[in-house]
Amino acid sequence: MEQKDRSFLGIGWSFPPAFRREWYGVEMLVEEEDVSSSLQIILSTLTGERVMLPSFGANLLPYLFDTMNVQNRTLIEKIVREALMFHEPRIIVDEIISTPEQETGILQIDISYTIIATNTRYNYVFPFYFNEATNISI
Repeated sequence: MEQKDRSFLGIGWSFPPAFRREWYGVEMLVEEEDVSSSLQIILSTLTGERVMLPSFGANLLPYLFDTMNVQNRTLIEKIVREALMFHEPRIIVDEIISTPEQETGILQIDISYTIIATNTRYNYVFPFYFNEATNISI
């Protein structure tokens, strides 16, 4: 069985960076794990937050306390699709489905994607909190 070259998926630092005493270095992510981490970073970064890459990220913050009606969910799905399309060239987004959970205040954004060169399908769930926190302990 022939092994395919998967080096295009890359190697990157874990986020947040973690340092390992065992080998005196930074914990690294490889291949699919690096892609998944990249999705988390893109979706949790506000557009304009990175000084050197002002267009990087998905600007979901303005929708944080909005009503999760069909219009807002569709707009959030569009923002997520475009952010991944522009900032993660290793994948093709197949489908995005958002499901609000009113009790918990979470909008589950389910992203099905294919890694381009391997045609392997994956699924990623991004929890977007749209309700204000109510159980705050001091």
